[in-house]
Amino acid sequence: MPIDAEDLLSRFLSYVQIDTQSDPHSPTTPSTTGQWILIRQLETELKALGLADVRVTEFGYVLATVPATSMKANIPTVAFLAHVDTADACSGLAKPIVHRNYNGQPIVLPDDPTQILNGETIPRLKDQIGNDIVTASGKTLLGADDKSGIAIIMAAICHLLKHPEIPHGKIRICFNPDEEIGRGTEKLELSELGADLAYTLDAEDVGEVDYESFSADYAVVNIHGVASHPGSAQGTMVNAMRIAAQFLSALPASISPEHTCDRGGFIHPNEIKGSSEHVRIGMLLRDFELDGLEAKRQHIKNIVAQLRSAEPRARIELEIHKQYRNMRYWMENDMRPAEFAMDAVRRAGFEPSTHPIRGGTDGSRLTERGLPTPNLFTGFHNYHSEKEWVSVQDMCKAAETVVHLVKLWEERA
Repeated sequence: MPIDAEDLLSRFLSYVQIDTQSDPHSPTTPSTTGQWILIRQLETELKALGLADVRVTEFGYVLATVPATSMKANIPTVAFLAHVDTADACSGLAKPIVHRNYNGQPIVLPDDPTQILNGETIPRLKDQIGNDIVTASGKTLLGADDKSGIAIIMAAICHLLKHPEIPHGKIRICFNPDEEIGRGTEKLELSELGADLAYTLDAEDVGEVDYESFSADYAVVNIHGVASHPGSAQGTMVNAMRIAAQFLSALPASISPEHTCDRGGFIHPNEIKGSSEHVRIGMLLRDFELDGLEAKRQHIKNIVAQLRSAEPRARIELEIHKQYRNMRYWMENDMRPAEFAMDAVRRAGFEPSTHPIRGGTDGSRLTERGLPTPNLFTGFHNYHSEKEWVSVQDMCKAAETVVHLVKLWEERA
């Protein structure tokens, strides 16, 4: 029996109309109240499906179990995760539009007609002729990252509950907050999840199975100048903004996101705040290898040392915080979770692909903590932008892949 596409779409449309942007400056978990609205909705939906052990932790993790239908012993417990938050790149309160039976013509988003989805500039659209495309209206994110993942997991659960003849082991579900700000599984205990392995639904292309991510640090430079009235500042003022400009100018363009791809790492200043007295600069440090990450840390340390030497009256502080590490380091010890996922993709009727993720997922931290967690496709595209879109049929393929995957773990127990 096929996945119920209309039920999947209905759930997805309801999710994206809730503003769940996360906030990196908030000390709470979840970081925003909007996430709680979706969290409670998902709790209600899971209970309506008849799952008895649905619960929400104090930090907003929605947990539930799909009971096993197989009597086999030693079937691993598999978990599936998706995050409820959306990026803070632009508004996350979407007005979704369903473009039925896409005909290949440009899609003009009505709230901002300059936002146009065109097959010439977005080649993946050419593969969607006849499919149903969902977009936002032109001024917001759609929120398919990662509400498509949530809808896919819900669709797979519904399918399995309707078809108890499908053999599978115990399945754990987790919907979590704050992935977009790097805190997605920070307050999730592995004992709460209760799984032997897991999968995030947070990748892009149909058939994609990812088991390698960036290693990541976050660097903060605080520059404290010397204040003085500008009318009598000669010889006394030290302008923190000018030092900040020197710091940014010293970062090579060759290792910026704008000039790197594939396996190239980068240093990315993504936040600057302050005044002539004090400036704070935040930066992403990314590389696939630890020695490359260390080189980027050292590069920043060298720039800071040079600025301190050039202007000893200023106080320049540098902090570097670990974020996550390349999940490949642990996945290579046992590739079965990724290999089974690729087999599930084949059973769903298409060829798997894999490539290094130029970012991180909740699976990066879970894998490092001892729970192998590859990342599976959802079909969303142009994420973190007003041109974000997803195909209903691709989401159904992802849900079908999840069903095949739990069957595989049962077969090979």
